[in-house]
Amino acid sequence: MSDEPQQPGGGHEHRGRPPGDRWSARENGGAGGGTAAFGHQDGGHQDGGQQDGGGGEGDAGTAKKRGRPARTGWRRAVPSWRMALGGVFLLAVLLIGGLVAGYELVEIPAANASATAQSNVYLYKDGSVIARSGDINRENVELAQIPLTVQRAVLAAEDRDFYSERAVDLMAMVRAAWNTVSGKGTQGGSTITQQYVKNYYLGQEQTITRKIKEFFIAVKLNREQSKNQILQGYLNTSYFGRNAYGIQAAAQAYYNKDIGEITTAQGAYLASLLNAPSAYDVVVHPENRAAALGRWNYVLDGMVKEKWIGAAERAAMEFPVPGKVKPPTGLSGQRGYIVQAVDDYLTSHGVVDENTLATGGYRITTTLEKKKQNALVKAVDDNVMSQTSGERAVDRYVRVGGASIDPATGRVVAMYGGVDYTKQYVNNATRRDYQVGSTFKPFVFTSAVDNDSINERGRHITPGTYYDGENKRMVQGPNGPTGYAPANEDDRSYGYITVSTATDRSVNTVYAQMAEDVGPDRVKRTAVALGIPASTPDLTPSPSIALGVATASVLDMTEAYATLADHGRHHARVLVDKVSKGGEELTLPDRSTRQAVGRTAADTTTSILQSVVEGGTGTAAQSAGRPAAGKTGTAEDDKAAWFAGYTPGLATVVAVMGQDPKTGTQKSLYGALGLSRMSGGGPPAQIWGQYTEAALRTTAVKDFDLELEDGADEFAPPTGTDTGATPSQGPSGTPPQLPGTIPPGSPQSPGGNEPATGSTSTGNTDGTGGANTGNPPGGGPATGGGPANGGGPANGGGTIGAGGDRGGVGDGPGGQDLRPGAPGTPAPHGTPTPHQ
Repeated sequence: MSDEPQQPGGGHEHRGRPPGDRWSARENGGAGGGTAAFGHQDGGHQDGGQQDGGGGEGDAGTAKKRGRPARTGWRRAVPSWRMALGGVFLLAVLLIGGLVAGYELVEIPAANASATAQSNVYLYKDGSVIARSGDINRENVELAQIPLTVQRAVLAAEDRDFYSERAVDLMAMVRAAWNTVSGKGTQGGSTITQQYVKNYYLGQEQTITRKIKEFFIAVKLNREQSKNQILQGYLNTSYFGRNAYGIQAAAQAYYNKDIGEITTAQGAYLASLLNAPSAYDVVVHPENRAAALGRWNYVLDGMVKEKWIGAAERAAMEFPVPGKVKPPTGLSGQRGYIVQAVDDYLTSHGVVDENTLATGGYRITTTLEKKKQNALVKAVDDNVMSQTSGERAVDRYVRVGGASIDPATGRVVAMYGGVDYTKQYVNNATRRDYQVGSTFKPFVFTSAVDNDSINERGRHITPGTYYDGENKRMVQGPNGPTGYAPANEDDRSYGYITVSTATDRSVNTVYAQMAEDVGPDRVKRTAVALGIPASTPDLTPSPSIALGVATASVLDMTEAYATLADHGRHHARVLVDKVSKGGEELTLPDRSTRQAVGRTAADTTTSILQSVVEGGTGTAAQSAGRPAAGKTGTAEDDKAAWFAGYTPGLATVVAVMGQDPKTGTQKSLYGALGLSRMSGGGPPAQIWGQYTEAALRTTAVKDFDLELEDGADEFAPPTGTDTGATPSQGPSGTPPQLPGTIPPGSPQSPGGNEPATGSTSTGNTDGTGGANTGNPPGGGPATGGGPANGGGPANGGGTIGAGGDRGGVGDGPGGQDLRPGAPGTPAPHGTPTPHQ
C-alpha cells in the first residue's frame, strides 16, 4: 500500500508526465477513472485545469483533440470554417485591392466622339446610297438657363435621389443585373452621374469593360465636380430623339421654344423621352400615345411625391402634345421613311440601341431593291397622288402606305411611307392605328381549315360550305345568340351563299359567324402565327375579329400574306442585310423559317383569294397580268381602304388612309380623288396591279402550285357575273349580281342564264312540303315553285320564308333544302335558319 493519496477511481497519477500530457482511460486505471488534462483529478472535484471525466467519454474527447480522424465521403468536399473564413478574407483583400488599383489606373478621359459624330449611311441591296443621316443637333446651355421645374422633372424621371446619393448605386446595379439575367428585361441601374459618364466620356456599348470604366470614372468625377456641374453636363449630352442632343435642342425640336420658355408639363414630357426617345414621340408614333402618357404621368406624380410641385397644380395640367417633326432636308421623299423604319428595325431587334445608333458611323445595307422601290413610288403617284386636287378639301386627308415582301425569304423589297418625309412625317407603312378591314377575313378561313373546323350543322368548313348572308344576322354561339349582329356593306342581304362567294363579296355576317364557329381564340392564334404581332391594338378574340377591327400595320399585313403565299411557311420580315462600323459587322436577327399553318390551309385560302381577283371585289388587280390572289378591305367610315395580295413570288399590301394634316385625327375619304367611295378594289388594287406588273416584268410568269383540302374543289368556281342567290333586300331594290355556286354533292346543271324547269311545291297544310326543284346556279326562276304553308317563295333564287316549313324552302342553288330534319319533315316554327 502506497503512502501516496489514492485516486478515487483506483488509479495513480503517473509521474514524469508534464501537466499538459494526455493519456487514455486504459493508462489511467480503468473505465471509472476520469482523464486528467492538467494537474490532479480528485473525485468529482475539478480544480483549476483538472476536469472530472465520465469514464470513457472524457478519454474519447481527449483522443479527438490529440488526433482528429480524416474526413471521408462528401465531407471532404466541404471546406472547414477556417478555410471559408480565409477565403472570404482573401476575396475581400483582392476586391479592395482591385478597387484601389482601378481607381488609380482609370483616368477621366477626354469627351467621346459623340460631339462630332459621323453620319450613318443607308444603302439599297445593290450598294447604291439611299440616304445619309443628318448632323448632330446640339446646343449647350448653363444649368441656370433651365427652369428649376424642368430640372426636377428630369430628376423625377431618372434619379430622384441625385443630390443626396453617391456617384454609383451598387444595390441598383446588382438589382438591374439580376432582373436582366432572370428574364425580366433589361433594367436601368445607373445614376445620373453614371449616365453622364456614359454619354460624354465613353459610349453606349453594353460591355463589361465599359461598365467597369463607367464605375471608376463616376466615382472620380463625383469627387472633382459638383452635383450641379454633373447635372448640367447630363442635360447637355442626353439624346431626346428627333436628332436632338441636349435639352435645348430638344425644346426646339418638340416645342419650337428655347428651354427657358418650357413649362412644367412640357418639361415632364421632355424628361419622359429620356427613357425611350422614339417610342414616346406621339407625333411620329401616334399608336404609342398611351405609353407616352403613362410615362408623363409617372414623372409628374414623382414630382408631387418629392414635393416639387403641388397636387392641385399637377391635377390642372394637360398633356402637352409636341409640334410637328422638322426632318433634315436630306431625308426628303421616301428616304426619311426608310431611315426611320431601318432604325426602328435595328433597335427593336436589339442589334444596336438607339443612343449608340444616333452617334453614327454605321454602314447599313437594306433589303430594299431600287427597281421595285421606284416602281412602287410611281404606281402610287400615278393612281393616287396625281389624282388629288386642291379644289377638293377631302384630298388633303389622303395618305398612302405600301410594302412588298419576297415570300420565299421574308425580305422587304419595297416600301412606301408617304408623299414626302419632310411633309408627312408619319410612316404609313409601319403605323398601327388604322383598321385593316376585310383583309383580315382570309385569316379566319385559314384558321378554319387549319383547325379542321365545322359549322353549326357539323359540316367541315370548305370554300363550298354554305352560310347565311342575311344582313345583321345574329351570330350564334354554342350557347345560343351572342348578341353580335354585324351589318353587311350597304346593308345588303345575300341569303345562303358559299364561303367562296362570301369572300368574293366580303360578306360580314358570314365571316363573323365563321369566326365564332372556328373559335375567336383560334383565329387570333392563326393570325399571330402568320405574322400579325400579338400586341396589335384591338386584336381581340371575339366574332368581330373577322371584320378587321385590329389595327395592324401595312408591313404586318404584308408579312402575313407572304406566309400564305409561301404555302404557310412564315419568314419574319427582314429589312437589313448587313450592318458594320469601323470594318466590324454586327450580328443580325436570326432568319429561321417555321411552318405557321399547314400547307393545305394556306393553299386553300389562296384558291378562294384567286376568285376575289378573278370575279370578286379585286378585279382591278388583274392589271398585274399574273396569276394573283388578294382581298379588299375597308375600315369603318371609309377611313382606310386596303388591297392585300400576292403572286407566287411577291406579296404586296397597299392602303389609302385619311388623316387631318393639322390635328392628326382620322378622316373619312368619301369623295376623295373625285370618287364617291374609297374602296379597296379602287386605287389600292390599281396601285397593286401596276406595281406588281412592273416589279415582275423581267421574270417568267408562274402559276400557283396548290394542295387543297378535301372537298375544296367540289363546287363550281364563280365565273363572270352569272346570277346566283339574290339578296332579299337592298337599299336600291336592285339585287347585286353574284356568282352562282352549287353546294357540295349537288349535281351541277349546265351554266348560262337559261331558265330551269322546277316541279311544284305542294306546301301541305300539315307542314310537310312537297317536292321543289328550284333553279341551278345562274338559272332563271323555277316554274311551278309555289309557296309552302308558312314558307316563303319556292323559286330557286328566292328568299327564305319566315314560317320554317321545308316544303317552300328554295333559298339554295337548285332549290336545295337547307333546313334541318329529314326530307319531308317540318322544321320547328319560329327557329332561326341554321347554316350548312
